[in-house]
Amino acid sequence: MMKRFTSLIALAAASALALTACGGGATNNDMAASSGPGNGDKEKVTIGVFAGWDEGLAASHLWERILDSKGYDVTLTTADVAPVFSGMASGDLDMAMDVWLPETHASYMETFGDKITELGTWYDDAKLTVAVNESSGVTSLDELAAKAGEFDNRIVGIEPGAGLTKAVTDRVIPQYGLQKMDFVTSSTAAMLTELKKATDSGDNIAVTLWRPHWAYAAFPIVDLEDPKGTLGTAEKIHTYGKKDFKTDFPMLTEWMASFKMDDEHLFSLENAMFNSGETKNYAPIVDKWITENQAFVDALTAKK
Repeated sequence: MMKRFTSLIALAAASALALTACGGGATNNDMAASSGPGNGDKEKVTIGVFAGWDEGLAASHLWERILDSKGYDVTLTTADVAPVFSGMASGDLDMAMDVWLPETHASYMETFGDKITELGTWYDDAKLTVAVNESSGVTSLDELAAKAGEFDNRIVGIEPGAGLTKAVTDRVIPQYGLQKMDFVTSSTAAMLTELKKATDSGDNIAVTLWRPHWAYAAFPIVDLEDPKGTLGTAEKIHTYGKKDFKTDFPMLTEWMASFKMDDEHLFSLENAMFNSGETKNYAPIVDKWITENQAFVDALTAKK
């Protein structure tokens, strides 16, 4: 997940597609309407997935299950960011669902933007945050210095080299006067372990986090307001496709244009996938989530 916050992968890596693929699985007959070849779309569709980016993995697996139920032959191809952009530009990959703009993937758009096409925006509140347990009563970073003792004078961070860590070190701490708090950095996994321990025991905790993330579904936490704008503004997550995508997939183009996920659905899907202990076969997890959110899923491909 935190690849987005570290240095951007050199574009020269685009020639090295270290790909893994997954797809297929049981068909959900309740969603079946028409087969891929019968609705004007090509049957085979390959979705590029940024390795380690949970929200893109969740959205891609969701659509893999939906499209599989409709007769498409779907392949999820996992690679680093640069190879996925390069794959769409060359036409080797049909689409990718995790393009963060206007900032995170700006350099890739400068290189590949005229060779790919935007298909839609499905999430509009992607951002870096500092979050606390809801029961703490603290609502803003402006309040944290005065109440530092209630949080054991600690902010629990993630990887030391992450962009989020740099933003907190260089901007959040000095601008909000948090120098007396110990900023503990280790790993995302360690942060989540401490978050679970604190919320289970009813203790206050402040952590660095980002939206979207399954932790918002798993724990009673809230983001602290950032009136000074130290963590930047929210970005949007877009779906992009190869240049001629709309010709090859007119129906899927319509579905991607109208596809949206709110926090409730996205966080619950991520929580089901990434907080279950299962790391290889997501199909049955996503299928179960679909049955629990059938009305939402059916609406994604309903005729407008």
